[in-house]
Amino acid sequence: MVAAAVPLAAVVSPAAAHGFGQRYDLPLPLSHYVWGAGATVAVSFVVAAVFLKADRAGADLPGWRLRLDGGPARAIITALVRVIAALVLVLVIAAGFLGDQNPFRNLAPTMVWIIGWVGVSFLCAIVGDVWRLLNPWDTMYRAAEWLWLRGGSHEVRMRAYPQWLGVWPAFILFVGFAWMELVWSGRSVPAALAGALVGYSVITWTGMALFGRAVWLAHGEVFALVFGIFARFAPVVWPRRHEHVLALRLPASGLVEDQPLSPSMVALTIALLATVTFDGLLETPLWGRVDAAVLDAPDDSFLWTTLALREDQALRLVRTVALPAIVLLFIAAYLAVCWCMGRLAGKDSTMQVAGRFVLTLVPISLAYHVAHYVSYLFVGGQYAIPLASDPFGWGWNLFGTAAYRVDIGLVGPRLQWDVALVSVVTGHIIAVCLAHVVALRMFADRRAALLTQVPMLVLMVAYTMCSLWILSQPIVESPG
Repeated sequence: MVAAAVPLAAVVSPAAAHGFGQRYDLPLPLSHYVWGAGATVAVSFVVAAVFLKADRAGADLPGWRLRLDGGPARAIITALVRVIAALVLVLVIAAGFLGDQNPFRNLAPTMVWIIGWVGVSFLCAIVGDVWRLLNPWDTMYRAAEWLWLRGGSHEVRMRAYPQWLGVWPAFILFVGFAWMELVWSGRSVPAALAGALVGYSVITWTGMALFGRAVWLAHGEVFALVFGIFARFAPVVWPRRHEHVLALRLPASGLVEDQPLSPSMVALTIALLATVTFDGLLETPLWGRVDAAVLDAPDDSFLWTTLALREDQALRLVRTVALPAIVLLFIAAYLAVCWCMGRLAGKDSTMQVAGRFVLTLVPISLAYHVAHYVSYLFVGGQYAIPLASDPFGWGWNLFGTAAYRVDIGLVGPRLQWDVALVSVVTGHIIAVCLAHVVALRMFADRRAALLTQVPMLVLMVAYTMCSLWILSQPIVESPG
């Protein structure tokens, strides 16, 4: 969320300034909304249990297939989009290194945090995995590989990818990316962001050279994996290379998985939810007390003596420790629930249950992304309009938009609260229904399927209430 009272906060501190300067007075006490949302999610489980039977859950979900024209026009458009995306990456890096280092006047912060992260996340959840087309690292590596092989079709790779490694490289990179967004002091410094992009490019292309482009995209390229998870929610499945069929399906139906995901994919999926929750937690009075406790530490504290930190460094250290701790806490809580489900079923292991049910949490993650970032995207994203004409801050006006003034009232606190309330409740209801479908498919006995859903329901109701409280803190005031 972008601070309405500080218009440029979206660019200056894209991770730490999601709160509104204005407040919205709720017509009812906040507790009414929190308990009502939890009750709504609980009732949705009862409705699903009554109307969703095993025969319906086991049937193939409806879908439609459309054949696309495979002619040269499609190939030209695809190549053009890929080239433009690659050029945008080059432009962002060049702007970061060469442009004005004032983040108000440089394209890099807006493109990295608002358009590249939040915007593409929303786009993938709505229209499918467009990152497969946009991915500039994939495009550049393909071009280099084609030139190296002089038009050959086979991939270059030096060794086989270790199966035990799973997608742990992507998990580690994603936690690092979240740290950059939420903790790193250089997150709004254009040159620092450009350096980070260069560093990630080296990691990505090295992984592709070692293990093969397709293998690294499936295991180590963090954005390919994260955006791919979000795209499972979308009603559109885009054809892969040399395919000509576009598939349409019910929204969220791509999250019903009949085979368990690997432990590393489970961890990555949970991390998506944990990191955005931590982002919201940083804006609450609860975390404010943590910051105050750090700053009020005695003069002989190890923070000031042994580590010799400044106050801002001490605050970042605490957040650096807290971020992976929150991720591990979420993973542990989810595995504990899955252990209970397995015990109630009487046969399945914890990791089998975790691997089957983890994608049912994706609607919750997406709902939280919408609730937390909607104003960030639609208000902060407007800065891309003037910066498109003057990406380096050199006084250009390439497209005549340099004088554009951002409408900071586009998403007010009341609208933000309404979006948060609707998206959080809807996301949890969808997750409850998906979990019920998976349970009916996984457990032959309907009674066992219902029984195993109780721990998951408790988790979802508790998280609904907790997340709504977290989201409310920067936005609303409860009467009395």
